[in-house]
Amino acid sequence: MIPKYFVLLPLLALMGCSTSIQPSEPKLVVGIVVDQMRMDYLTRFKHHYGNDGFRRFYNQGFVAKNHHFDYAQTKTGPGHASISTGTPPAIHGIIANEWFNKTKGKRQYCVDDPLYKSIGTTTTKGEKAPTQLLVSTFSDENRLATQSRSKAIGISIKDRAAILSIGHAANGAYWFSGEEDGKFVSSTFYMDALPKWAADFNASRGIDKYLTTWDSYYPIDSYIETGPDNTPYERIAPGKETPTFPYDLEELASKNDGYDIIKETPFGNSLTTDFALAAIQGEALGTDDDADVLMISYSSTDYVGHAFGVNSKEVQDTYIRLDLDLARLFAALDKQVGKGNYTVFLTSDHGVAHIPLYLMDNNIPAGYFKKKDFVKKLKKHTKDYFKSDNLIRNVSNNEVHLNYEEIAAKGLDITQIKSVVTSFVTSCEGIAVAYDTSELMKMNKSNAIIERLQRGFHPKRSGDVMFVLEPGFMDNGKYGKKGTTHGSAYVYDTHVPLMLFGEGVRKGHTFERTNITDIAPTICAILGVSNPTGTIGNPIKEALK
Repeated sequence: MIPKYFVLLPLLALMGCSTSIQPSEPKLVVGIVVDQMRMDYLTRFKHHYGNDGFRRFYNQGFVAKNHHFDYAQTKTGPGHASISTGTPPAIHGIIANEWFNKTKGKRQYCVDDPLYKSIGTTTTKGEKAPTQLLVSTFSDENRLATQSRSKAIGISIKDRAAILSIGHAANGAYWFSGEEDGKFVSSTFYMDALPKWAADFNASRGIDKYLTTWDSYYPIDSYIETGPDNTPYERIAPGKETPTFPYDLEELASKNDGYDIIKETPFGNSLTTDFALAAIQGEALGTDDDADVLMISYSSTDYVGHAFGVNSKEVQDTYIRLDLDLARLFAALDKQVGKGNYTVFLTSDHGVAHIPLYLMDNNIPAGYFKKKDFVKKLKKHTKDYFKSDNLIRNVSNNEVHLNYEEIAAKGLDITQIKSVVTSFVTSCEGIAVAYDTSELMKMNKSNAIIERLQRGFHPKRSGDVMFVLEPGFMDNGKYGKKGTTHGSAYVYDTHVPLMLFGEGVRKGHTFERTNITDIAPTICAILGVSNPTGTIGNPIKEALK
């Protein structure tokens, strides 16, 4: 008699069901987020990379070469949240690093929570928690699936990166407290005291070796992929006369917030790697049958990128040195967990634009948006039009929040106000377009920019009018025309790497478009656990064995 199982096989095949796909069984998943990493940094600097860092993904793993953010708010908080949850800000709620809290009428930082206290420091830098994140992460789901036997650890220089990448149910999230501290700290949300390995790491004062001289790793003349070392586009650190190598960090520390100077150099990434290696050993990650999760976010690439820009020697040297840190990390994983026993993915939380002044000097359309002047003009326009000087409650994150109490008290028509504000904002220099958000959500998604704005709109947290700057434009802020930033819906901010290698990953690449929200369901497929509660992405089938 033929077993029923074999009778069902043809039927399952006709229904499109696969009988061969099984969850992989890695002992550890390591997620690496390189803050502010453009996809082209992999190709531009490739001749300076060794075989054991970035190239290991190319040689052994899978590379998604057309990987993008599918929403407009390309910043650190939203980026890490979307990577870990598989969903955009419209669902997970982290619409920016900070936003205007409409209920409280004040700034809301994405991981601030004074209900929880600092661990490992006497400062308030540990008063953080993932309470603003409205959905679960893939590491949360892995903890649930293993009855909390698996471990989940998040590590970064930045608190928001460590917390939002690992989520709610983690064993620990750790971030850097600089200035006079110079150590990694946490929050009572996760623990009552630092574990011994973390306390020992801080007590060793290994950080002090990084108060050294930062010079180019290779002869600077070999860095032909970037511009001159001294340009008018770069910020000059207090204590320096020019933005040039070498940087004497011990000498500069007193004028640059003490130990904070380290995070603004490649050595911040090296320090992060040191702490990650201590966590791997101290927590015995990947040494039992329940797959653990370690999330590492390298923040120094972002600090260096903001200050010096895409075309700088400093950015190139930072990535060359990060390549060496990745090789060091992978060697430790090979030794403790074993080759083929762990899975790694590497991505970024956002890209970055060239410095506008540099683009302008090369005849590329770009410019500067003067936010302070814009807000003054907007308030004057609404005052003159509606005879009320208090209609604009807040302008932040390219969003305008209206004052509902003032509108009600004056008996004004909010629909008319939105129309007037939208028209005025669109007419302003440096702004490409503005949308009344109540109308935006009804628009056809065939326009990529509209769709990205929609995916970033959260009704309880976003504003009444959203606007988009012209390509290549940015708010000059406190740094004037020096340095650069990110946060737009344009390709230079959305196109980032996604690379994987290890257990469950096949070797290859794709030029098909993949989205940041596809990462979490891909990792969940490898782990064989449920997707996070808000996931809208899909597993990247081409990457999976």
